[in-house]
Amino acid sequence: MEAFLAQHYVVQPVPARVIADAVEDAPALAALLGAIANRAVAVLTRPQGEARLWLEMARKNAELALASRLAAQASQEARGAALTEFLGAEAPLARIECFDISHTMGEATVASCVVYDRGDMQPAEYRRFNVKDVVAGDDYGAMRYALEARYRKLAEGEGRTPDLVLVDGGKGQLAAAMGVMQDLGLAGIPMIGVAKGEERKPGLEQLFVAGEEIARRLPADHPALHLIQQVRDEAHRFAITGHRARRGKARTASRLEDIGSVGPKRRQRLLAHFGGLQGVMAASVEDLERVEGISRTLAKRIYDELH
Repeated sequence: MEAFLAQHYVVQPVPARVIADAVEDAPALAALLGAIANRAVAVLTRPQGEARLWLEMARKNAELALASRLAAQASQEARGAALTEFLGAEAPLARIECFDISHTMGEATVASCVVYDRGDMQPAEYRRFNVKDVVAGDDYGAMRYALEARYRKLAEGEGRTPDLVLVDGGKGQLAAAMGVMQDLGLAGIPMIGVAKGEERKPGLEQLFVAGEEIARRLPADHPALHLIQQVRDEAHRFAITGHRARRGKARTASRLEDIGSVGPKRRQRLLAHFGGLQGVMAASVEDLERVEGISRTLAKRIYDELH
């Protein structure tokens, strides 16, 4: 408790009173917190009346939060065990990496890789790849690009090897991914292609397991399917947000780049002054003229081009 409080109040405002019953040296803690706050701080270890009710409430909240976390952990462990059994793996499938591709009619293609490990998603290990040198709309090529970019260093001995790789898609996407892993010497990693079911309804997914010809299905309430859906949906979300950001940035640059005499510096000033392309679009000629480096003539030209 003392260690937690000392760390907590390094980054949080220090209150006038701290109520905690699991503190061995209250005077020392009060002195430490007082030094951080530069004023007197009281540490109460035997509160009475309303303060005691607050302490009981805090303890009850902690117990509920712990029970909830343990229940969630047990649920995730059950899902992981079910997935391991589903694939007949000898060791638990603890680390799962999943790939998805997002674009709009081939524009601004982005591939995502999300990581599930230690019983939960690990956002700090997520990666996005801006797909380059691939024909617009070629999802198989984009998938090959993403896996090659992700696992090139792993093939050279750097990074952590996943226990399972998921790819969003059916036989084609899985075949493209398997080809890359074969070329990199990583063909031993289990892989599954997750194809959306009829009418894209959750629970109807087809699972294409690497090395098997026939797709498998799991009941909609199967724990293994729930884990696959959880990781696949997160990969989808992460890919879409990256794609939208890239597409918006490309379109913003394109609109202003098409206007003569508006170079990189002027574009940057316009976007910074108005907070983005929408702000520039909403500006009048007089508003545009107020930006450094924008003359009346150029302001009129910008306004006419954008409208």
